[in-house]
Amino acid sequence: MTKVSWSRLMFFTMLMFVLTLAACGNGDTSDEESTDNSDTDTEESVDEGADESAESEPKVTEFEPAFPEQTRAPEVETETELDVEVVVEGLDVSWGMEEFDTNRLLVTQRDSAELLIVDLEDGSVSDPIEGTPEVNNEGQGGLLDVTIAPDFDESRLVFMTFAQDLEDGTVTAVGKGVLSEDEASLEDFEVIFQAEPAYDGDLHYGGRIIFDDEDNLFLTTGERSDDPIRERAQDLDAYLGKVIHITQDGEAVDTNPFIEDEDALDGIYSYGHRNIQGVDFHPETGDLWIVEFGPQAGDELNIIEPGNNYGWPIVSYGIEYTGELVNDGISEHEAQGFVEPRYYWDPTSAPSGMSFYDNDAIPEWENNLFIGGLAPSYIVRVVVEDDLIVGEERLLTDEGERFRDILVTEDGALIASTDGGSIYKVAAAN
Repeated sequence: MTKVSWSRLMFFTMLMFVLTLAACGNGDTSDEESTDNSDTDTEESVDEGADESAESEPKVTEFEPAFPEQTRAPEVETETELDVEVVVEGLDVSWGMEEFDTNRLLVTQRDSAELLIVDLEDGSVSDPIEGTPEVNNEGQGGLLDVTIAPDFDESRLVFMTFAQDLEDGTVTAVGKGVLSEDEASLEDFEVIFQAEPAYDGDLHYGGRIIFDDEDNLFLTTGERSDDPIRERAQDLDAYLGKVIHITQDGEAVDTNPFIEDEDALDGIYSYGHRNIQGVDFHPETGDLWIVEFGPQAGDELNIIEPGNNYGWPIVSYGIEYTGELVNDGISEHEAQGFVEPRYYWDPTSAPSGMSFYDNDAIPEWENNLFIGGLAPSYIVRVVVEDDLIVGEERLLTDEGERFRDILVTEDGALIASTDGGSIYKVAAAN
């Protein structure tokens, strides 16, 4: 080979290399630009061709569960014949839902910050309700969860969470407004709580809300993902990575565990969480359960008790997205003084909204827990006995949807919203 031809070969080789890099860099980007994959396209880097059943091999082989039922429960299968219907298509990322009237839902649109009314009987969708707050919709921000006051029939109060801009960054905020009689607007909307400190990032807002039996609110927050801000999940002077307990006016509930601690924020109920996007009360025990994203694997299902520390980012059953162990690979929560999760997923389920099945329309589902899975894409059915997980089922695995929120209607239908803008209804056949 001559000197000239060799030079040309090298030139074209380098040119192809540069063009390949450019093509990789100009493709569709995820809505998460850090080491996190819990809510973005990077979740979908999980080998979709692999067997993701409850019996598949764990991603993190270095760890052992603290007790036999803590992970990889036996596979179960629903015996009841089910009807699956796509009630609505073509919406935005439908992040939160609430049944405010029989078979009628309030549904949030994360990116457009719209609140819609969806009729499950005829599939109709209202015009956007006016009066929703201004939001920061970058990354995982936007209009998030929605719920109604326990006395909604009289007060017509609607509560929502959203990512809000402050001077130093963004926060998870809670606001409330009155749904007008014609259902066209939210009146007198006001922000009642901000999970400070603000942070200049667009990840891990948490944002689920639920009322307790004393008409107070539980709010979940994320720890904002990045290192070192995520370390503030362990700090009692920050509302990041916490379960928070507040009144309908945004004040701390006076029975909160740190109310007498001068160095702690009064609204904190539990801490050491990563990014909580599912919350519900067990229908029989009344316990508060949450589900939170792990890093790679290690998604956790926890029972929340006041004052408890759940360990993040000191301990985890997952690993960093770099492939490195979290904090040198400490996984045993209890040995470090933290609460062990009741269950963890490995491989990941990327769990989002969840709901206990508190209905007898499908008897075998009573008191089972249903969780939206983002990656792989399915709904997780979890069978709970004496606070232990004794069975797991994957539903709607062939739909290719990222299931964002789950609720159970008054008539016993399981409703799931998706990032792809669809609303699914799963009910007993006939």
